[in-house]
Amino acid sequence: MTISAPKMTIKRHLPWPLMILLWAAVVGVGAAAAVWTYQLGRNNLPGLHADAGDASEQIEQLSEQVKKLSAENERLQSAANASQNELKIAQTAQATLATQVKNLEAENNRQKEDLAFFDSLLPTNLGAPGITIQRFKAEQAAPNQVRYRVLVMQGGGGTQQFAGNLQLSVNMVQGGKGVTINFPEGNATDQARYRLAFKYYQRVEGLLTIPEGAIVKSVAVRVLDRGQVRAQQSVDL
Repeated sequence: MTISAPKMTIKRHLPWPLMILLWAAVVGVGAAAAVWTYQLGRNNLPGLHADAGDASEQIEQLSEQVKKLSAENERLQSAANASQNELKIAQTAQATLATQVKNLEAENNRQKEDLAFFDSLLPTNLGAPGITIQRFKAEQAAPNQVRYRVLVMQGGGGTQQFAGNLQLSVNMVQGGKGVTINFPEGNATDQARYRLAFKYYQRVEGLLTIPEGAIVKSVAVRVLDRGQVRAQQSVDL
């Protein structure tokens, strides 16, 4: 009969001084690894080199730069607004001057006509008694309007008052056909502005409205005395 004894495991315990040294070595290695990782991060990230004082200084510099840029932007905006206002004033002044020049040119032409007319009234230029058209101008004022100016005078010293009417005829092409329109028309309500009543001279001017799309070829003017033509003249456009 054989009796088997159970196996026994014998554990050896390290001495306490050796255990302390071993744990110290592990902690030292961990601390060294942490320090190495921190230094590596500082070397690879430049921002970590700056301390709190440097960061505050950079923030102040950036804030100052933002203030300067904002002030410069406001100055440039004010200058742009001032330039825009000056441009508007200059454009308004230019338009006003252009209108004044146009009016002065028209007045100058009117005075030239008056000068020529009064020159014709001198004793040496009175001419034979009768009604004459001294000046007649017609021009296209708009696609459907014709502006006219007529100066009618009475020669021979103007011994008596003349009373008559002015008649204008516009010759045009409309729809491929020649058409003539007389002004004033028979039932016109503005016939008063075509009446003539003067001893020496009378100036008449106005606008004639024509059909849309019509092409004006010429305009004729006649001075009528109780239906009889006393003077006439025409101009081509």
